[in-house]
Amino acid sequence: MADTQPDPSTQPELMDENEPLFSNLDIFLFSLIAGLIIYWFIFRKKSDPIPEFKKLETAPPTTRETSFIEKMKKTGKNIAVFYGSQTGTAEEFANRLAKDAHRYGMKGMAADPEEYDMGELSRLKEIENSLAIFCMATYGEGDPTDNAQEFYDWLQECDADLGGFNYTVFALGNKTYEHYNAMGKYVDKRLAELGAQRIFDLGMGDDDANLEEDFVSWREQFWPAVCEHFGVEATGEESSIRQYELKEHTDLNMNKIYTGELGRLKSFESQKPPFDAKNPFLALVTVNRKLNKGGERHLMHLELDITGSKIRYESGDHVAVYPTNDTAIVNKIGDILGVDLDTIISLNNLDEESNKKHPFPCPTTYRTALTHYLDITNSPRTNVLYELAQYASEPKEQESMRKMASSSPEGKALYQSWVLDSCRNILAVLEDLPSLRPPIDHLCELLPRLQARYYSIASSSKVHPNSIHICAVVVEYETKTGRVNKGVATNWLKNKMQTDNGHKATVPMYIRKSQFRLPFKSTNPVIMIGPGTGIAPFMGFIQERAWLKEQAKDVGETVLFFGCRHKKEDFLYQEELEEFEKNEVLTELNVAFSRDQEQKVYVQHLLKNNKEAIWRLVHTDNAHIYVCGDARNMARDVQNSFYEIAEELGSLSRTQAVDYIKKLMTKGRYSQDVWS
Repeated sequence: MADTQPDPSTQPELMDENEPLFSNLDIFLFSLIAGLIIYWFIFRKKSDPIPEFKKLETAPPTTRETSFIEKMKKTGKNIAVFYGSQTGTAEEFANRLAKDAHRYGMKGMAADPEEYDMGELSRLKEIENSLAIFCMATYGEGDPTDNAQEFYDWLQECDADLGGFNYTVFALGNKTYEHYNAMGKYVDKRLAELGAQRIFDLGMGDDDANLEEDFVSWREQFWPAVCEHFGVEATGEESSIRQYELKEHTDLNMNKIYTGELGRLKSFESQKPPFDAKNPFLALVTVNRKLNKGGERHLMHLELDITGSKIRYESGDHVAVYPTNDTAIVNKIGDILGVDLDTIISLNNLDEESNKKHPFPCPTTYRTALTHYLDITNSPRTNVLYELAQYASEPKEQESMRKMASSSPEGKALYQSWVLDSCRNILAVLEDLPSLRPPIDHLCELLPRLQARYYSIASSSKVHPNSIHICAVVVEYETKTGRVNKGVATNWLKNKMQTDNGHKATVPMYIRKSQFRLPFKSTNPVIMIGPGTGIAPFMGFIQERAWLKEQAKDVGETVLFFGCRHKKEDFLYQEELEEFEKNEVLTELNVAFSRDQEQKVYVQHLLKNNKEAIWRLVHTDNAHIYVCGDARNMARDVQNSFYEIAEELGSLSRTQAVDYIKKLMTKGRYSQDVWS
């Protein structure tokens, strides 16, 4: 070990040059100590219990195969479907494509690029009729998803010859974002540059419109192209293909059964860092208060205690929380299907070579799966309807389900109106199709995993090192069918008081780093634009600027444009913001009360009213612009306002104004943290 070697500078100066540096006894003792240290490290690592959260995700064994080529050869697979997924949709699409392959006489496997050596892509041609499909989602401002980051880095640095390697890409994104489908486009372009052969056009999925329809339409054209390229034919087999088989348990020790979020940790103290998506931290809820003074909505401020967790965050980062489904919905599903939700089960992968042994942590109960692991509140995708249709005993209902799952114009229109526009979740589908009574194990296999929800952190770690603040609006609305749908996470958080049934309330969470950052130089002015809960990251920014001033640092102008409906109802953080303005931390506090007058006033209107000051800050003083909130309308309108200000006060043409603002984005001086 290098650090056990003696430093020559510490040796006695009057040493006989013929005298050995170490005696035989010294060497023996050094070897013994080094051996004991190595032995201790190896066996401590082996004997350390896996944290409950890690075990929950059915972590693969340490001998896990990292060569997807060897795995494909061993299992006779010739299609690898890699996914870059942040919220689970790309992974879901990848699984569907892998399953599709069977219908075309081929064999596919869905693969997480984080788990394999992607440098092996050049070897894919070793497998006859081989193909790599990439389902790549774009996260944030054109970033790769967490699990695709290493693959993205490899592509950037790679100079391998991928000649003879067949591929295609389906991109997932949202066109309201500035960098629409950036990751999918990059992977498609880069693979071609490295010599790979694109066998079908890049697919573009737009979550702002209908992502499912985009995928289905692309997929319907993709498979015939595959058949033509490889000279294969569809098998004509349209029956359901099960991926998992059910096993019921009657004699298991209860300690070996997964019981969900709060049952994951045997004790609060047993948590071990580092904390991430597979090992979230159970943070105590220390504050949960209503922010708005009136109105129909419920806006809330939560504070999560991260003391002792070693979790670090920066202003602008996101906190991810794992929610729990509504018990009432879970019970209704059990009642409709006539099953005992407390039956202990495992769903075991029929492909014994698969890294994914179960669709969710097993053994468990149907109740736990539906409560903690499965998404039961979003509208089911067409593949779920297609697979479930076989269980509808009424021919008309079966025909209707198959039509909605098809790519025909009538089918697409029916799916759009009956499922999406009516916001029907799986419970509503079961209620409105009385003859549809699928086996609950098949339903659990088909439903996607319940995903973490991301919130912009509303605090600064400089001021609150042991606390993370969340600002959110509780989602609740009536659907066209007269049902009341509730947001999973926000309603769950709303009920997270400091104590839950006598126990301290906890929230499983982890941090996702963001590029939404204050300027490196505190002297740079900042312009923050965030209506509603878009104020969240700016509370952290303002707290940090206040802290910098307290440290006697020079701080540039700090300007906020905030919007809400009514001053007396939902002026969020009014007292704090007015105090910041009074103490000159906020140079300007501009608030648009959209409904306090006959003519609606929004943040973009206030920007134009302050155009001279805005242009000075941006053009002369190197101000950084930050926009947080709704992507579809607000962010677009704000961007257009900046185009107009640049046109008018910069004497630019529209094209030049657009180019000017785009350059600010490229330089990191115009940042967005938006959602739709």
